[in-house]
Amino acid sequence: MFQENPTQGAGALTHQPAALPDYTYEHGRHMLFGSLSFVQLTIKLLHKLHYAEPNDWSRPLPTGQPNEVMAILTRKVRID
Repeated sequence: MFQENPTQGAGALTHQPAALPDYTYEHGRHMLFGSLSFVQLTIKLLHKLHYAEPNDWSRPLPTGQPNEVMAILTRKVRID
């Protein structure tokens, strides 16, 4: 949006930034449980789908169950 600026003489226009919409954001967590290969494959698939970067996930953590790890992703999502 452009408006006349009286301090710069008649006809001088200045750029006024448009008001930004007021969005609400919420945080959520995704948790993957399974074998190391399952967790790694799922993280790669979600990256391929442009859902999350692999580095956004926690490193695989042991769950105490045989052959099972978990990885956690925290996301911030805009709520319209």
